[in-house]
Amino acid sequence: MIQLKSAREIDVMAAGGRILALTHAHLRTQLRPGITTAALDRIAEDFIRSHDGAVPAFKGLYGFPGAICISVNEEIVHGIPSPKRVFAEGDIAKLDVGVQYQGMFTDAAITVPCGTIDPTTQHLIDVTERALEAGIAQAVAGNYIGDIGHAVQSVVERAGFSVVRELVGHGVGHLPHEDPQVPNHGKPRRGTRLQAGLTIAIEPMVNVGGPATRTLADKWTVVTLDGTRSAHVEHTVAVTDGPPRVLTRL
Repeated sequence: MIQLKSAREIDVMAAGGRILALTHAHLRTQLRPGITTAALDRIAEDFIRSHDGAVPAFKGLYGFPGAICISVNEEIVHGIPSPKRVFAEGDIAKLDVGVQYQGMFTDAAITVPCGTIDPTTQHLIDVTERALEAGIAQAVAGNYIGDIGHAVQSVVERAGFSVVRELVGHGVGHLPHEDPQVPNHGKPRRGTRLQAGLTIAIEPMVNVGGPATRTLADKWTVVTLDGTRSAHVEHTVAVTDGPPRVLTRL
């Protein structure tokens, strides 16, 4: 069931989203060769909790052990922080963060380079970020979920990359995951019609190679089937009577 949010609820989400955006900004300064994903996870959790009333939304969610999801290189999403996973020069980190603040949830992800990365990987990140912006631009009242997916898919495939199809964006707000699903592919004017008060997480997951995925033995980490690199970016967006309102951007 789709739950539209009141103006007050969206303002609360925006306050939590600001904490999330500040967390991402802080993590960008902390990622370096030699740091472990577990150490980065602790930094994220401490930073989130340093803001009164804010807690990591993913901690314990469906049994997930970390405060945030940290996925490296060919890992697409849901990477479990580990003291054994050490970042090296040229890696990329997908930092997927959820924040619960005053009873409302926001969700956002960034892909961050560790040191200097190769041109193909940089192009992958750039295209994924452009695809997110294209999807956000379609999040206006009267449009459809399919308009968002089509916009994302068009940017990605024009660049010669592929969108992951088994994983989707989603509604967010009262819960970390709500209806509707928000795929990163689709046809215009198909699916749920967007209304003011709808809050959704738009999150392109883009692979250098094919779109196929597999889940590792930990039953969490999703990787590209062909071992190529993947990028993931995400914002929580409110549909309004005017332009889209991005709630997780500084």
